[in-house]
Amino acid sequence: MLDVVAEKITRIYPMGRVEVVGVCEIDLEISHGEMVLIKGESGSGKSTLLSLLAGLDRPTSGSLTVSGLKLESASAGELTEFRRRSVGIVFQFFNLLPTLTVIENVSLPALLAGEGRPAAAKRAADLLSWLGMDKRANHFPSQLSGGEMQRSAIARSLINDPSVILADEPTGNLDSKNATAVIELLAKLNRDLRRTVIIATHSSLADRYCTARLVLKDGAIVES
Repeated sequence: MLDVVAEKITRIYPMGRVEVVGVCEIDLEISHGEMVLIKGESGSGKSTLLSLLAGLDRPTSGSLTVSGLKLESASAGELTEFRRRSVGIVFQFFNLLPTLTVIENVSLPALLAGEGRPAAAKRAADLLSWLGMDKRANHFPSQLSGGEMQRSAIARSLINDPSVILADEPTGNLDSKNATAVIELLAKLNRDLRRTVIIATHSSLADRYCTARLVLKDGAIVES
């Protein structure tokens, strides 16, 4: 089963009289259960491609299907539901809400998807326990280390049981020890829970775990 099918996807950003190419005519197929690395220098198009896969942006041209939904023609409501249920997104800067505890942050996507508070809290607690974060459940983000914040963010990305996990430079703000731990955790999600994991990264830490690697340059795939 294919989780991602991209055909000639291009994203162009108008900048006054100039057009900036984010990605250019990318063809891509990713099977369910793969762990794929997207590599390239800054400005190569990694984050643009991840935003397209997440349904946070739309291609200017081409066809993109993720988890069975044609993203280029999906309605705003369909994209919202897709982001809530089909993909889990892990950001470099964690994006935890500072006024919510860890368990409240993790529960939030489930509550937004219509889950009852007791069920959402139970699943959040189970995920935090699995990630070794149960003793931090009632702490606030300001009380956590960088590695703990990223593990909390990963738990949040899993709360609605998505089939695809997208991670944009997930180790960018971590020291080497925590960066290694986060990559090992993403590899465990891929291996043990059979999640499709797609990581945009400069780091080589995940190289030994990946099933495929794409290298972007100027918005195009130059190596795969």
